[in-house]
Amino acid sequence: MTTKKVKAPSLREQTSWRKAFQRDWHLYLMLVIPIVLVVLYNYAAYPGLRMVFMDYKPAKGYAGSKWVGWATFQKVFKDKDFLRALKNSLTFNLLDLLVSFPMPIILALMLNELRFPRFKKVTQTVLYLPHFLSWVIVGSVAYQLFKPTTGIVNVLMMKWGWISQGIPFLTEKNHWAVTYLLIGVWQGMGWGTIIYLAAITGISGELYEAAMIDGANRIQRIWHITLPGIRSTIVVLLIMNLGKLMGSNFERLDVFANTQVRDYQYQLAIYVYEKGLANSKFSMATAVGLFQSLVGLLLVLLSDRFAKALGEDGLL
Repeated sequence: MTTKKVKAPSLREQTSWRKAFQRDWHLYLMLVIPIVLVVLYNYAAYPGLRMVFMDYKPAKGYAGSKWVGWATFQKVFKDKDFLRALKNSLTFNLLDLLVSFPMPIILALMLNELRFPRFKKVTQTVLYLPHFLSWVIVGSVAYQLFKPTTGIVNVLMMKWGWISQGIPFLTEKNHWAVTYLLIGVWQGMGWGTIIYLAAITGISGELYEAAMIDGANRIQRIWHITLPGIRSTIVVLLIMNLGKLMGSNFERLDVFANTQVRDYQYQLAIYVYEKGLANSKFSMATAVGLFQSLVGLLLVLLSDRFAKALGEDGLL
């Protein structure tokens, strides 16, 4: 009795686009809307970047506006207000990175060591909820807490005898800088903690069991198992955060704005709004935005290459 050999389908046949589409057509259909939105909001505006090289006037349009070449960039880079905004943005973004980047890692390590699941879940929820609050709400709460005379924090500290007069958390530039950074840490640390906790769950429990048998204490297990296990996640998030060094959040800056802290509050987002959009200088606003994007891209590429040189997978 002879048996007929059945020819196995080739890898090319198994993975042909037609069969894949027939099998997963509903998934491809669901992808249409997000892809259209990404193309529309991220790439459809690219042809408008040519206004950087024009003295763009909305009434005249692209065809009627005068072509000025690199004059817009020269005008921006010679502007003292731009240099001040650039300096403030870099300073605060670097400080924000130094202060806020380690906090989610520390929180994730602490939460991972908790042995009460219900308390752990409640804590995670409380920590990441501020991420979904708008800066308008965060700013309103901050003003109620940190007013020099009637703020809850100052009132309590004066009542307990810790201070004799209110601390100007949001009305003196040095105190404002510290408060601004710490509120940013509070608002964003919960979301980063979730990412690191998800990475920690991928570490094999057998490694911890073997370390405990060898006599490793909790700190040693964190240092030699947990941190190396999430190192790739740390590197990827660090690269992404380095790409934001040239950015600035207009809403965050605007809700904490006042004349006393103008020297520190004046950053690139404020410069783009006041010098570019408010004065109808759209070419200048676009030039600054393009400059921020290109420098951010360069930082991402350099940090990715540096990470790969150290043996990490990197981002790209």
